[in-house]
Amino acid sequence: MHPKHLRIEDFTYDLPAEKIAYNPVNPRDQSKLLVYQNNKISENTYRNISEYLPENAVLVFNDTKVVKSRIFFQNENGATIEVFCLEPYGEAIDYEQHFTEKNSVTWICFIGKASKWREHQLTKTINVEGLSVELSAEITGKLEDAYIVTFTWSPSEIPFGKIMDAAGVTPLPPYIKRIAEKVDEDSYQTVYSENEGSVAAPTAGLHFSRDVLVDLKKKGISSLFTTLHVGAGTFKPVKSEVMEDHVMHSEYLNITTAFLEDLAAKIHQPIITVGTTSTRTLESIYWMGNKIVQNPEISYEALKITQWQPYETEANCSAEEAIDALLKWIKNTQQDHLSIETEIIIAPGYSFKMVKGLVTNFHQPQSTLLLLVSALIGDQWKNIYQYALENDFRFLSYGDGSLLLPNNYF
Repeated sequence: MHPKHLRIEDFTYDLPAEKIAYNPVNPRDQSKLLVYQNNKISENTYRNISEYLPENAVLVFNDTKVVKSRIFFQNENGATIEVFCLEPYGEAIDYEQHFTEKNSVTWICFIGKASKWREHQLTKTINVEGLSVELSAEITGKLEDAYIVTFTWSPSEIPFGKIMDAAGVTPLPPYIKRIAEKVDEDSYQTVYSENEGSVAAPTAGLHFSRDVLVDLKKKGISSLFTTLHVGAGTFKPVKSEVMEDHVMHSEYLNITTAFLEDLAAKIHQPIITVGTTSTRTLESIYWMGNKIVQNPEISYEALKITQWQPYETEANCSAEEAIDALLKWIKNTQQDHLSIETEIIIAPGYSFKMVKGLVTNFHQPQSTLLLLVSALIGDQWKNIYQYALENDFRFLSYGDGSLLLPNNYF
């Protein structure tokens, strides 16, 4: 069956509020780990995850960094207005360059209490490394469900990354009804985060401490790092009855040639992704490479993977050939990386091209993240989630997680 015809009601379960984690576990690697392997379920903690991984396994992590994207202003009457920065506005955004911009930037934003924003600009004074800076925000456009906001600041020579870090607060998931505290700046960030751009954490990686990464290295398990900037769309519920009517959120990938070279060298080893975002990245790499194999002169605009393309396009090459094709295409542009959006949706009926196993948290009912899990392990997700509910596992972003190793690969 084409995933367009899937009914979202078939991917639901009862999630009591008391099963949702509203605060992190400390230390992070003491989060519980459910292991699904050989059709059996066992449990441990993330501190010992290396014991369950094949010695030649390759873990692929998302090294995006969560930015402090919730910025609070006050209007002339003292009412608080929240500007939640979602993503930079424009086409072909290079996130690394964007956070070095000076003087002004433009973002797509949600605005809390937008009706109270009557001024031309909202301003606030912030402290950036001991320097007093005036930050201004102006609505410069309206989208269907968001606003276009232009930020300017003075002195203008400070890069925007430092402005946002000083002005904003950590964006916790919408179901956590509290403002982020100082501890969240560390807890809601992976220990290996590197590239600024996410407004939500790649939560599967939150459980990995530096000690766990050392254990993996000692066992000979390779760790590769790539970047997908997680957008607020990751929390977007599926409201349509069938998936055909759901519009999948897009997210930006930043794929370096160095990563592709490392991936190509290890593609015949079992690839296990840490998180749904790493999974979307690797599978998007395959389909972009597949497009290039079919049309080596393909344009940047045509390279983007749209929602249903993987189900309606013939796979004409191996994973190795796809990686090689994309690597050559990027090098032909005289660049060392590719920054591009993907809309790929991975749901039951999808045929994985690179990913063999998955480390992931327990996701919301009727979510595209749960569809991805089901695509990998089939209806076993129901037994796994039932076990987790009955055995005191904590759910969602700050919750516990799982290592899923399907029989057809391990």
